Amino acid sequence: MADQLARNRISRTLPRGMEISHFSVLNHLAHIGEERTPAQLAAAFHVTRGAMTNTLSKLDWAGHVHIRPDWDDARRKFVSISPSGRAARDAALAAFMPVITDVVRAIGAEKVRAALPVLRELRARLGADAPAPPAPPPVSGGPKP
Repeated sequence: MADQLARNRISRTLPRGMEISHFSVLNHLAHIGEERTPAQLAAAFHVTRGAMTNTLSKLDWAGHVHIRPDWDDARRKFVSISPSGRAARDAALAAFMPVITDVVRAIGAEKVRAALPVLRELRARLGADAPAPPAPPPVSGGPKP
């Protein structure tokens, strides 16, 4: 519930046309400072390749990312943040940081600082690859060929 409320509050402050998914990808690319493939980005955000392709298409259309072919393997592409994307990310941060600052101030910085390690551990454990479920048992009693 806290995640949904935070996303809703932040979404309302983002610059026109920007979605949280757009900001998240721009922020990720800005932090790592390296190109990534759409598949790597999809894995990082735990979304399907199709969902990531949709987000990247919108970011590309807005001029916020550069998408180039892999010169060694024409089936792959590489994505990097553009100067426009960096500016859009910075504008988004400037727009929603006052909201975050007000919430932290209201709760208390010490309480937030104490909660962060727990939230990080939850994220790490929930984000870890879960073991594959066991295969269902064979169906018996059906007609024999």
